[in-house]
Amino acid sequence: MAEQIPGAAPRKGARRRSESQWAMGYYEPQTPAERVKRDQDALEVFDRIVNLHAKEGFRSIMPQDLNVRYRWYGLYTQRPEEDGLFMMRIRVPGGVLSADQVEAIGRISQTYGQDVADVTDRQNFQLHNIRIEDVPDVWARLSAVQLSTQEACGDVPRNILGCPLAGIAADELIDATPYVLAVNNRLTGTKEFSNLPRKFKTSISGCRDQCAVHEIMDIGMVAHEVGGRVGFDVWSGGGLGPNPHFAQRLGAFVPPERVVEVAVGIVSLFRDYGYRRSRNHARLKFLMADWGAEKLRETLEQVYLTRPLEDGPPAPESRSVHREHLGVTRQADGRSAIGFAPMAGRISGTQLVRIAGLARRFGNGRVRTTTQQKMLILDVPEEDVEPLITALDDYGLPARPNAFRASTMACTGIEFCKLAVVDTKARARWLIDELDALLPGIHDRVRINLNGCPNSCARYQLADIGLMGSLVPDPDGGDRIDGFQVHLGGKLGGQYQFGKKQKGLRVAGRDLPKFVAGLVGTWLEHRDEGQDFSEWFNELEPAEAETVVAGARG
Repeated sequence: MAEQIPGAAPRKGARRRSESQWAMGYYEPQTPAERVKRDQDALEVFDRIVNLHAKEGFRSIMPQDLNVRYRWYGLYTQRPEEDGLFMMRIRVPGGVLSADQVEAIGRISQTYGQDVADVTDRQNFQLHNIRIEDVPDVWARLSAVQLSTQEACGDVPRNILGCPLAGIAADELIDATPYVLAVNNRLTGTKEFSNLPRKFKTSISGCRDQCAVHEIMDIGMVAHEVGGRVGFDVWSGGGLGPNPHFAQRLGAFVPPERVVEVAVGIVSLFRDYGYRRSRNHARLKFLMADWGAEKLRETLEQVYLTRPLEDGPPAPESRSVHREHLGVTRQADGRSAIGFAPMAGRISGTQLVRIAGLARRFGNGRVRTTTQQKMLILDVPEEDVEPLITALDDYGLPARPNAFRASTMACTGIEFCKLAVVDTKARARWLIDELDALLPGIHDRVRINLNGCPNSCARYQLADIGLMGSLVPDPDGGDRIDGFQVHLGGKLGGQYQFGKKQKGLRVAGRDLPKFVAGLVGTWLEHRDEGQDFSEWFNELEPAEAETVVAGARG
């Protein structure tokens, strides 16, 4: 019988067997991806991309590079793969950008990407339609403005999230930007952490609204104040996808000077103890589910840290379930940050170039991305607030969008993603317009997230109304058509919880406006004053909830 980690219980219904953990002496790769990573560190593919593949074209790329190692440089083949085009993800730690960087991304999109880009919910940018022949030129342009695609994808520490108002918010506990950048610099671009069992997601936030979604991170650090000292509450083991898990608190207070040490320790623990037998079971959330927070903290302290962690008080409370940062936010220095909404994350290179120009004209050239597919221009004097908002409106980037555009997110969808089964971006645009017509003048926000597959790139389990793409029978006969499974009542902040899957319910894409408008209308009619959608829905008795859903379906 294979050796078990001391103190680790097997998963319910699972046999006791090796999970191929390096720390337990199991080094023989159990999956094709693990064998590819063993044969050559994925960071070494850079030279082949620049000096071979870009010169000889798409057909020169061997499958091990194309399907695995390319991800370490932010490259995925997009649909249809036979076109030989790539999605390229750009790493933006903390969502911190200069106008020069935003303009460079926009120009690259115009020149090489057919003027298409996405703002992701991980504060990245994604470009589309990139040819392998153009990748070296794209990388050179990014490097010239200190941007990179390195380890934007792959089994590595991914882009580190932060509050988009870090360093400027009037009421923040600490500016976490230096710690975001320090952890990013320590973890990325090194073979020490370039072969993790699976992707690894981190957020570090010093704000009171906790807008860096720590509840679903592999590491989530949230600032709080204890006895006059400001430090971080640490969460670990969160993740979404088909088997979502909320992160668990380690019960520790981490002073700022130990942030990098603790982050490196948890990533190292995951590298060594993480499960590598099956990629579907390789995220840190599964190790955390088996070990528990106490065992993980004990191992972290005994093996990876120089001294034990301080015990911390109860978790700081979040003040908000809506973390879009839209509209006008007063900065600590009296100027303002103006948040605006691309359409469900989709933006053009042309718009990005214009945003860069506005950031220079009305601010100091500082731009941020958010964890909700939104953007901000910082440092706007009072007299320029309204002129900037008018200019953004002219460019199709409203700072005061209708309630549905403000709170709707969508993943890349079938347009480019090979995993998606339905369209999301165009569907979201259409749904927003239809809902605004059906329910005009609504000011209360309902978070609607559209996802093209179960992987939850747009966090459908955390939305008021989460829509996961699937194919459904056409009521009029013929082939199956776009449809969506429905999850209701998900939320972060306060009593965070995953949305409840409405069993047996799949709504055809063409029927979404009527269905969603029915849900929203019932909520507005029957809620208590100020009650958000998820709070209202989760207080319903099961029979009442069934009646609400049935009524919306009609």
